[in-house]
Amino acid sequence: MSILKDKNILLGITAGIAAYKSAGLVRLFIKAGANVKVVMTPASKDFVTPLTLSTLSKNPVYSSFIDEEDDNQVWNSHVDLGLWADIFVIAPATANTMAKMANGVCDNILLAAYLSAKCPVYFAPAMDLDMYMHESTKTSFEKLVSYGNKLIPAGIGELASGLVGEGRMAEPEVILDFIEKDILEQLPLKGKRILITAGPTYEALDPVRFIGNHSSGKMGFEIANAAANLGAEVILVTGPTHQSIQHSLIEVKPIVSAEEMYTEVHKHFLYSDIAILSAAVADYRPKTVTDKKIKKKDSTFTIELEKTKDILKSLGQIKSNQVLVGFALETNNELEHAKEKLKSKNLDLIVLNSLRDKGAGFGVSTNKVTFITSSNEIVENELKSKAEVAKDLMKQILKQLNA
Repeated sequence: MSILKDKNILLGITAGIAAYKSAGLVRLFIKAGANVKVVMTPASKDFVTPLTLSTLSKNPVYSSFIDEEDDNQVWNSHVDLGLWADIFVIAPATANTMAKMANGVCDNILLAAYLSAKCPVYFAPAMDLDMYMHESTKTSFEKLVSYGNKLIPAGIGELASGLVGEGRMAEPEVILDFIEKDILEQLPLKGKRILITAGPTYEALDPVRFIGNHSSGKMGFEIANAAANLGAEVILVTGPTHQSIQHSLIEVKPIVSAEEMYTEVHKHFLYSDIAILSAAVADYRPKTVTDKKIKKKDSTFTIELEKTKDILKSLGQIKSNQVLVGFALETNNELEHAKEKLKSKNLDLIVLNSLRDKGAGFGVSTNKVTFITSSNEIVENELKSKAEVAKDLMKQILKQLNA
């Protein structure tokens, strides 16, 4: 999954022959999971049609402040477009439009949206060689970059005039890659490695039966997604679950038993900056596992259990500079038990949730948690979706990292 997933991207298209590439750029943004709206200069419609772009983006295309052909003319708000966007990409950016952007000229809806935008703005120049090398164009580049806009360099190749040189708009794949890398470089967890556990463990009794629990793994998967969206490289060690995840920064390590999870976690912990253990690991396992299915014979059946290894405690004993986060699912004396676990396992933070809270626990899409830090700070949260809880957890961890 791309870092652009769920981002609102406003694509500005100006009147250059390279506008035909913008349709491909829309497709790439959509494929990356972004929401896309397109704003065009009036003259750019001579090069690519609004119908093509609206079909690909699944949104109306804006090229004027009002629709002249609509008897019930509605104002197309450039302010709303500018505020909607998380990212504004102008591709192609012609010499004419860049000069206007650099000098505050506002004579069409694209320029009005640019002046209203509160988000990062990327521009991909496209023009002929002599225009690209002209001093006035270089001045536009310098001004736009000084305003905080991001220049996506033009490529070298055959131009519309037949000349060969600089001025060819970057290919859509290059533009996408440039934006993704630029965003990643600025994310607060860029360069951090996070180890996360999720889901249940299954402890075998015989070839067909096991002891397990009702954990769906959803909380851990949401945490992995939230961490990756902040730029972290994530190792997700997960027990059996129906959850799935696709993200370029997440590597999934499937396991089944507590022993397998213990081994896998210890492979990665020493190379991690943060470890978040949200898995519901079995505390006990059958002492004896038969290699054949146990037959139903007697009216009662006794299973002798033995303790599994305490993964969280084992990490607390060997941690050096890692931030170690645990989870506590309690049914009574919740706060006391969570604080005891925090101290006994040498944690930096524990996430407490109670099965007594409606909408929290296993098998639901929501959770209600309390954060307790090693400095005894208690942060209570309202009932939220597990995705929102995951974001809150990452904010709490960032707060402690930066303290």
